[in-house]
Amino acid sequence: MRLLCSLFVLIFYLTADTEFAEPKPGFDNPRKIVFPITAGDDESINHVLSSANNVIKFYGPDNVKIAIICYSKGIRAVLKKERKIAVRVRSLMTYDVEFIACKNTMRTKGIKPKDLLEGVKIVTAGIVELVERDLKGWIYIRP
Repeated sequence: MRLLCSLFVLIFYLTADTEFAEPKPGFDNPRKIVFPITAGDDESINHVLSSANNVIKFYGPDNVKIAIICYSKGIRAVLKKERKIAVRVRSLMTYDVEFIACKNTMRTKGIKPKDLLEGVKIVTAGIVELVERDLKGWIYIRP
């Protein structure tokens, strides 16, 4: 009996597809998703970058807009000197993923705009940017 139940569950998961909410994602109605990066360790940063990449793969680059807001220790994700991470960030930028740095964090940590990867936007406060994106209908994801 257990084997039969396990087999049923496995078949269900193998055949289940995601059912899109209305309106369905498309070029004229992309899903808008915002991710924060607040931790500075490689594992946390790479987890967010991989999650963003997975979302792009699922929806397709024309059907999703992604913003990644880096503040606190997560500012490390958008620094030029972090070469391994920079490769992944630049790759996501080719799919129009926005990377946003917090000016408050930059000031606290002595980071200058020239220290950031080219194309990174700067906002006054990363946390406020998250709030405003949420109020504009962006979906907040914390992997």
